[in-house]
Amino acid sequence: MVEETSHLDESGSHKSSAEPRFLKYTFYKVDKGWRHLSQKDQQNSKEELIELFRRFSSRISIKGYSLVGIRGDADFLIWATASNLEDIHLMGVGLNATRLARYLNIPYSYLAMSKPTQYRKGNRDVETSSLTPPQDARGYKYVFVYPFIKKRSWYRLPHEERRRMMGEHFRIGHKYPTVKIHTGYSFGLDDQEFMLAFEADNPADFLGLVEELRGTEVSSYTELETPIFSCIAMNPEQMLDTIG
Repeated sequence: MVEETSHLDESGSHKSSAEPRFLKYTFYKVDKGWRHLSQKDQQNSKEELIELFRRFSSRISIKGYSLVGIRGDADFLIWATASNLEDIHLMGVGLNATRLARYLNIPYSYLAMSKPTQYRKGNRDVETSSLTPPQDARGYKYVFVYPFIKKRSWYRLPHEERRRMMGEHFRIGHKYPTVKIHTGYSFGLDDQEFMLAFEADNPADFLGLVEELRGTEVSSYTELETPIFSCIAMNPEQMLDTIG
């Protein structure tokens, strides 16, 4: 997919890509044993996790998403963004100490960092891409997330050749101004090379974008772009209410 970058500050606003931040996507699956607990115990375990998120909210941007009824192997996503990795680590330690954690499995977990794209300088198609609309604090109804790996032959191409192909990619993006992309770079940090997240209010917009991008020249250099997660945005309280 398109290599562009954007990220969120603690208030949920989009920040300039000049300040690198860590991006952590953690998918959770709730063990069915949790649903055998009393309603009171279920509620207490959810409130304990919500309180943990509140304690870290000044240092970590935390966004919640539900996948209930959408995927069978994950129930919710926590998208955490922080200026240092230690805060993400400490929140994970705190989460492991909660009662709900006894019933949580993590089928997927991805780490990346934000940084400016190397194809921006001097490339008008990148600089004016509608995939990076004006910064705003509004939320989107959906996010579509997946890891991404390119073939090694891509990196052996001259930089100008890669930039030319990426220009075509971004020109197609102009047709989809309702889709906002966030690219995380994972080289050496995790198994994938990139983590891509597309925010949109209409899944059909994202479907159309992906379908059209399949025909680009650069798409032939894709090695992996699965699994793909379609997630519905919710505040953490609403997200946890969807699990039972």
